[in-house]
Amino acid sequence: MKNRRNKTPSRTARCGVLFRVICLALVAVPVSAEDGSSNSGQNPAGVDENGNATFIQGTMAPTEPATQVQSDLAVKENLLKLHGFKDWDDWKKRVQEKTGLQFSVDYTAQGYWANENKLGEDDAGSGALRFYGRWDVMGKGTDTAGGIVFKIENRHSYTDVAVSDFGGELGYVGAVSPLLSAQGTRITHLHWRKAFNKGKSVYYAGWLDFTDYTDAYALASPWEDFSNLVFITGSGTIDGYPDGSLGVMGATFLSEHVYGSASIVDANSDPTDLFSGFETFFGDFETLKTLEIGYTQMPELVFLNNVHVTVWQIDERTQAEQPNGWGATFSISGLVGSRWFPFLRAGWSKDGGTLYEGSVSTGFGFKPARGVGFWGIGLNWARPNENTFGAELNDQYTLETYFRLQLTQRFQLTPSIQYLKNPAANPLQSSLFVFGLRARAAF
Repeated sequence: MKNRRNKTPSRTARCGVLFRVICLALVAVPVSAEDGSSNSGQNPAGVDENGNATFIQGTMAPTEPATQVQSDLAVKENLLKLHGFKDWDDWKKRVQEKTGLQFSVDYTAQGYWANENKLGEDDAGSGALRFYGRWDVMGKGTDTAGGIVFKIENRHSYTDVAVSDFGGELGYVGAVSPLLSAQGTRITHLHWRKAFNKGKSVYYAGWLDFTDYTDAYALASPWEDFSNLVFITGSGTIDGYPDGSLGVMGATFLSEHVYGSASIVDANSDPTDLFSGFETFFGDFETLKTLEIGYTQMPELVFLNNVHVTVWQIDERTQAEQPNGWGATFSISGLVGSRWFPFLRAGWSKDGGTLYEGSVSTGFGFKPARGVGFWGIGLNWARPNENTFGAELNDQYTLETYFRLQLTQRFQLTPSIQYLKNPAANPLQSSLFVFGLRARAAF
């Protein structure tokens, strides 16, 4: 039976999450609002012909630091029509023009509450402070620029159970949100990025986050779109999701419409101890390899209108006691009209310590006419990996819907609902509802 002694602290923690969300909202609203007209005539990446931020920025994945910086600077239609921070934005742009350095700071708070969880805690709350960007030191302002990509984070929990571990409290095989842990300070990106071949090719070398270039699509960022792991990279069929991993990646357009990418990274990465990657990568050399081939209508929309197949292989990891394995993912997504974004994604794995041996997701995104929010809904079927869990578990079904509301230029509020059918490790319940609230302030 559930330990009822935890109930009072849980209510306190729930209030703490709401308090942080309110504080974020107050910080993100400027003292004096601008009408946004000072940005007219500019066309930063990710902005359409009407000056509205789109939900896909440029030719880089949504999770890539420079993409996020461009999105933060873009003019956004917002509910309260507050655009402020003009002096701050203008200063950042001058810094980028003079030095090649572009950066942003954001804070994300996220809380979840489950109905009638009979197995463990019924709420969780966590936060993350991030400093990220790119410093171009070669070819500044050109399509062959070279520079350092960085992201430094502090991930922390407001409750005894971090958001990233909340799925386990529910007996759900997976993660209702894989990001917000209690790891503390960590470095997710620190690598050299160089474009060449007139911007049609690129390579990364250093500490990478493989979700930047593997199985990406327009709604792949759990910071702003779907939260559940089944709707982001790999659909839950790739183990580890290494970030802060020492390795290399290369990608190129093979023709006008076809691209390819390949990578090899350390499978034993620890973003809280970055330099241990030298020992684990060069010493143990237990690696994750990826190869992806994709098709897009045009390079500028590579992650918006996209079909791709990704194959991966991971070595046996001695210390983690995980076997080697391999698998493949498939994804097709694209914009229909100007507002609908349907997708179909699937993954399969053989061993490798993965959560699922099979996973299929479908759904769509929709941008309302006013442009002050974005709605997404997804449905997933997944079969837990028998080799990972040592027993055959029930198939799981997951439904997630969210609405990302742009309250001000700098503040997003995203309520969500997840319906978990047949949580495979929960013998006490056949289904659960999980209600979520995510707040993000960017500067």
